Amino acid sequence: MFFSGIFSPPLWGAIVIALTLTHITIAAVTIYLHRSQCHRALVLHALPSHFFRFWLWLTTGMITRQWIAVHRKHHAKSETIEDPHSPQILGIQRVLWGGMLLYTKEAKNAETIRRYGGGAPSDWMERHLYSAFPGLGIVLMPLIDIALFGLFPGLLVYGIQMAWIPFLAAGVVNGLGHYSGYRSYACNDASMNIVPWGILIGGEELHNNHHAFVTSAKLSRKWFEFDIGWMYIRALALCGLAKVKRVAPSLHMIPGKSVCDLDTLQAIITHRYEVLMKYNRAVKYAYAEYAGRIHSHVPQHAPPELRLPHWRMPWLRCKIALRREGRLSARLNTLDSMGHELSALWESRAATREELLQQLRNWCQRAETSAVEPLQRFARELRCYG
Repeated sequence: MFFSGIFSPPLWGAIVIALTLTHITIAAVTIYLHRSQCHRALVLHALPSHFFRFWLWLTTGMITRQWIAVHRKHHAKSETIEDPHSPQILGIQRVLWGGMLLYTKEAKNAETIRRYGGGAPSDWMERHLYSAFPGLGIVLMPLIDIALFGLFPGLLVYGIQMAWIPFLAAGVVNGLGHYSGYRSYACNDASMNIVPWGILIGGEELHNNHHAFVTSAKLSRKWFEFDIGWMYIRALALCGLAKVKRVAPSLHMIPGKSVCDLDTLQAIITHRYEVLMKYNRAVKYAYAEYAGRIHSHVPQHAPPELRLPHWRMPWLRCKIALRREGRLSARLNTLDSMGHELSALWESRAATREELLQQLRNWCQRAETSAVEPLQRFARELRCYG
């Protein structure tokens, strides 16, 4: 009976069971560890909170305090040498395939745990079971799988459980999430949305959105994005088992608005990453336009970036090449300098709100009277924020 298991599912059934169990683990990571414990975006009722914590102990052996400490350090030190798992520093192959090893190494750093692990559970269960015997759960799990599903199906289920989370969570999210994908927000890091449908990793695929609004319980932002973790959170909230504390604010536009006010200033600061992303698009458009005009006059010895058809030019490399060749026009220099001035609005710590508002008004006035058409359009749109 032990070797045949209580249920004895066929091979396809064992795979379905394994994927279902791993999805529960993914939900526990994104809802409990990430959004609730680490970023305090929601408060979980004791019932799901204790279940998730027990399930993570049983299936991963991860300790809550260690996990949130490592993740908080990642946010504080993104893309620096102190980032525990940046593919920009360590290389994509090392993070993608060895993400769990990087996590384990940082989780043993006592200074990281002391500095970033505050607020983690410290009740009797945590002290006497989860933190005291972190490896016991993953020893019990294969025994439970074998007892339920039989020897070979049970080992198959357990093997998928053990490989799925370390690869997807520690490898794919931490690796590809800072290496490949699309960006909706110009954060001060390399975070990317891997795909717009956050299903396989519980919504964590929308990694750039998360870095833009760290304390938001909802990771999807665009109409075409889907965050299955948020769907589960809403279901828990409807049952009285969760309370959402914060979600990312929506950007409101007031068509025809002609004067920047304090609401405009606040909207720009709140949505600074989106504002900067839109400004970058205006810059890219201007560079592409300029590159197209000069393309027929580029000498053979010019850098390769300048000899490509303008529609294939990577705009940042094109910009560097143009600057190196001394070919930047006054208009492109204006775009560069005014971009730095715009960023200074939300980076300033000493100026009062009234002073920042006056700087914003001056910026918009200079932008609208410039000879740079993309900059003029951007400034007109900026006035409509509110």
